[in-house]
Amino acid sequence: MCIKPLLTASICENKPLEEYDNEGTVTEDRNFDDIAHKFVKNIYGSGKGEIRQAVVWQDLESILKTLGESTSLDILDAGGGLAQLSQQIAHRGHKVTLCDLSSQMLALAEKDIEDAGLLSQYRFVHAPVQDIEQHIDKQADLVLFHAVMEWLKDPREALDVVLSQVKPGGIASVMFYNQNGLLFKNLICGNLTHIEEGMPHRKRFKLQPQKGLTPEDVYQWLEDAGFTILGKSGVRTFHDYMKDTRTGEYTFEQVVAMEQKLCRQEPFISLGRYIHVYAQKPLD
Repeated sequence: MCIKPLLTASICENKPLEEYDNEGTVTEDRNFDDIAHKFVKNIYGSGKGEIRQAVVWQDLESILKTLGESTSLDILDAGGGLAQLSQQIAHRGHKVTLCDLSSQMLALAEKDIEDAGLLSQYRFVHAPVQDIEQHIDKQADLVLFHAVMEWLKDPREALDVVLSQVKPGGIASVMFYNQNGLLFKNLICGNLTHIEEGMPHRKRFKLQPQKGLTPEDVYQWLEDAGFTILGKSGVRTFHDYMKDTRTGEYTFEQVVAMEQKLCRQEPFISLGRYIHVYAQKPLD
């Protein structure tokens, strides 16, 4: 049996973070130009990234089935980074507009997309997601808005802009850093004083948001915009909480399979480090 090393060095490890005030609030929208290559390696190229892809792709396959694929769909990947998931959608013959604030991230994505032979199916927009309506002339069948809101000063404003780009009957796929998951991780690490203080800013790994979003808030924002929630999935519902010392034998493939098995049922949805929620815009 091939046993892959546990992917988390230590679940209670302190690491540096920047661009947050003393209350743990984002003070400006995060641009990853300065660490784009590190972001690609440590996020997209990690086991954590593989789990995220595996869980969310299952949802996206369900979404594409709901939308129907008899004709080419228009996809907006808002704040899409390296565009790994939208590339899988493009492989199925659909057209994608990729928007990102980071020119460096867009350049890396364009190279990756070219290597995959998908360049003709992509349009690239270098802009903040809040300005996307200035760069596109029609609404999308499917909008991806993944792991962006937690890096923004005003996440709801950005979400409203993105939702306005979904055509009637279309679907928004939204993934966000879960405040419940951040709280639970601090609980199991014994950081009770930190929790009692409201989990204020502390120096942590700068690729990890300091503060998440409350799931109930995001669900309400979607419903306030007139969308009907179709499904929810917890992303990394137990992997990040596993000890770095083995107490049993397992493979990485077993971890992925178990994450996929548990991710759409409570309490695991609410324990995910991220939550993926997708919702449909009414036809009228």
